[in-house]
Amino acid sequence: MKQISTLFFLFFFGVSGFAQTENFINNNGDVICFTTFGTGFPVLIINGGPGMSSEGFVPLAKTLSENNKTIIYDQRGTGKSTLKAVNETTITLDLMVEDIEVLRKHLKIDSWIVLGHSFGGMLASYYTTKHSKNVKGLILSASGGVDLSLLSRINITGHLTQKQRDSLSYWNQKIANGDTSYFARVQRGKYLAPAYLYKKDFVDVVAERLTQGNSQINSLVWQNMHTIAFDCKKQLQQYTQPVLIIQGKQDIVNKDIAVKTHALFQDSKLVYIDECAHYGWLEQPEQYFKEINTFLARVAS
Repeated sequence: MKQISTLFFLFFFGVSGFAQTENFINNNGDVICFTTFGTGFPVLIINGGPGMSSEGFVPLAKTLSENNKTIIYDQRGTGKSTLKAVNETTITLDLMVEDIEVLRKHLKIDSWIVLGHSFGGMLASYYTTKHSKNVKGLILSASGGVDLSLLSRINITGHLTQKQRDSLSYWNQKIANGDTSYFARVQRGKYLAPAYLYKKDFVDVVAERLTQGNSQINSLVWQNMHTIAFDCKKQLQQYTQPVLIIQGKQDIVNKDIAVKTHALFQDSKLVYIDECAHYGWLEQPEQYFKEINTFLARVAS
């Protein structure tokens, strides 16, 4: 039998009304780090990546915790979540789903609303196919989709200027040659970030986020998704709970992916946000949060 124990820390931040609680679950030697905000109906937020920690999703979780209990967590092997070994047997989508269930059971949650952003939307979709009875509502934010069609339809560098592409190539080569310093990684991020943005105001924020990726885990996750022929379409057609699909009109994720996802569900709403790319809560926070909060109020009631 797996042994699960918890270490507990409580931090109060300078933002009025927000208590951040960080916990560590010891899951038979592997560690899952998660953080909760606020009180109310539980909302699990699954960040993008793959291979990134949940650190960059703290602002999103704080904002949505005004009327709900929001939960973020570091996916296996990222951030403060550690594994005894990192390889193709320990980094799989099925084990990532199992981690989510360990977290849900630890928190004694019967059902929750699941919000997945970018790759997190793909993981949220897969989780829903395995545990639909535990998902009272699903939010797919700039999701990568419900199958692997994204990989043939995305052209990240195509959204960059020639100067940005040249600079990105230079810093990619520097890193490949062994310069893994923070400076090199943030320079790479600075030239890659515009691909994910409509507005240039947030280049520094996204560049910082891009320094937090683990390329080994990223590769292992995509490798596993190919191995299992990731495709959630058939199972998701049977999902009857409400779904919100929200995406920027100028996102690097092709709009057809959102349209096809919308067509699968029995009760879904598709929202496009103009003058917005991959990060709705940064570029168009008013509309982004209005749509999500309206959905949360409807489903959580």
